[in-house]
Amino acid sequence: MHTKPLRAIGLMSGTSLDGVDAAWIETDGERIAHFGPTVMLRYEDDLSADLRRLLDLAPTLSPDDPFPKQVEERLTRDHAIAVSMVGRSADVIGFHGQTILHAPEAHRTWQIGDAALLAHIARIPVAYDFRSADVAAGGQGAPFAPLFHAALAHDLPKPLLVVNIGGVANITWLGPNGEIVACDTGPGNGPLDDLAQKHLGQPYDKDGALAASGRVDESRLATLLAHPYFAKPAPKSLDRLTFSGLIALAIEGLNPPDAAATLAAFSATAIARAPVPAPPLRVLVGGGGRHNKHLMRLLAQLLPVPVQPVEAAGWDGDALEAQCFAYLAVRSLRGLPLSLPSTTGVPAPMPGGRLQRVIL
Repeated sequence: MHTKPLRAIGLMSGTSLDGVDAAWIETDGERIAHFGPTVMLRYEDDLSADLRRLLDLAPTLSPDDPFPKQVEERLTRDHAIAVSMVGRSADVIGFHGQTILHAPEAHRTWQIGDAALLAHIARIPVAYDFRSADVAAGGQGAPFAPLFHAALAHDLPKPLLVVNIGGVANITWLGPNGEIVACDTGPGNGPLDDLAQKHLGQPYDKDGALAASGRVDESRLATLLAHPYFAKPAPKSLDRLTFSGLIALAIEGLNPPDAAATLAAFSATAIARAPVPAPPLRVLVGGGGRHNKHLMRLLAQLLPVPVQPVEAAGWDGDALEAQCFAYLAVRSLRGLPLSLPSTTGVPAPMPGGRLQRVIL
């Protein structure tokens, strides 16, 4: 029986903490029927700063602390503005919220965002809390885009590797017989963004210019790549701050260009060494990292196949994660799995998400 597609608006506030992306799609939770408008709402500087503070404080906070609640309300209101900016009606909103703590080994993942407030302002039902069921069942709770990548790449030749470079980098490997393998590979833009903010007063290293002007410290790079995380098989996942202490030690005493060059080489090498079942025919790169020309050059040098931004396949790299949570919202409504044993390590294909209805 054919299932009628639903209209969904997906929202994503990622590890870069710079704003919220919103995207409209129409889908039955399996194939994507139509793509619609996409928008990005930048956060004001004080909200970004408070979110960064929350990342540092989250391990010591409880959900009842007033500070997370205050930040959550401001964050949610910005998400509601982003929904209104999309300018199309929808049957459901996919609301990921902002991850401030991800500790799957402790069966804990924490995304702030007030679904009831968002549903009330937008007057649209809200699917939210996508990761908790996976983590509670013993999964890593990330990455969550692989099933969406598989839907997007339905007609593309396989094996295919989809790389997302946000604050953390992750991969989805899609095999010729429907196989899906995924994991976080290591830091993405996060450490480079922090370095650019500190030394350039800029939120990121534009085009990778700072990294391109430096030299890689090979011994320090080797120290970074010796972290036990890289010996683990997929699936596996990271918190944005997992490598913070190690990175601080590894770049101590380096001038900013050499530090940036070493961090870029770290991100690219970790991606190139990702544990996949077979070499891909092609690599498609999404996330903010695809705009970093230096990172893209490094990946092209390290991987013996074409490395292209996802736009080469007709995808919208800036909206991909927001579109993903629109897609997952519909899957959640339909009771379809959001994660698989081969993507998060969960014991069985795992539905998830909760629904906040509009209270009239």
